[in-house]
Amino acid sequence: MPTAPAATTTTVTRISRFGFVNAYLVPEADGLTLIDTMIPRSAPAILREAERLGAPIVRVALTHAHGDHIGSLDALAAALPQAQILISEREAPMLRKDLALRPGEPAAKLRGGWPGAQAQPSATVVPGDRIGSLQVVAAPGHTPGQVAFLDTRDGTLYCADAYTTVGGVATSAAVNWRFPLSTMATWDRPTALRSAIALRALDPARLAPGHGRVVDAPGAAMDAAIAKAQRGR
Repeated sequence: MPTAPAATTTTVTRISRFGFVNAYLVPEADGLTLIDTMIPRSAPAILREAERLGAPIVRVALTHAHGDHIGSLDALAAALPQAQILISEREAPMLRKDLALRPGEPAAKLRGGWPGAQAQPSATVVPGDRIGSLQVVAAPGHTPGQVAFLDTRDGTLYCADAYTTVGGVATSAAVNWRFPLSTMATWDRPTALRSAIALRALDPARLAPGHGRVVDAPGAAMDAAIAKAQRGR
């Protein structure tokens, strides 16, 4: 089981709406990478936090195209015309509201909100690519093209909706009755479970989800969430 290097520790900067819808600012040598944009009208809070950190947002890295992750993309693209917009190759069509499944994908119903955006990607990424210090990691299941981002400096895993931490660490492959919304919006639960297992194998030092608080040393909690999903509970 590979362990992400932890020689350099970065500070996780979480921006949250209503305490459970998250975006993150990740420092790099050339500025900040913004992970996700939350719901509409979140741009002012994101821009204020970047100003507080004293660095420009130079790229926006999207985990997937659900509305609670791209809701402020257009506003931020207008405010930050020089910033790159990055999303996975599989998820990019969904920014254009093209929700067609591809051959070989499970024929499950796409769930959740897909508002699309006028802003379109500067480039697309695939698992294994690097965005600054962030390694792109496949995390499909919640959506067909969801990705997570592993900070190779300190092992922080920005896991999108593969895991949530509202009311405890849970996977989107099983209903967490304290926060059922993520599972209700999940496309294919068996795929989501496989992704949860694959992300656990990265042995992250820190779990930074799309919904909920950041959890340090999350391994045991991730194991318990996987076991619960495997039991079908």
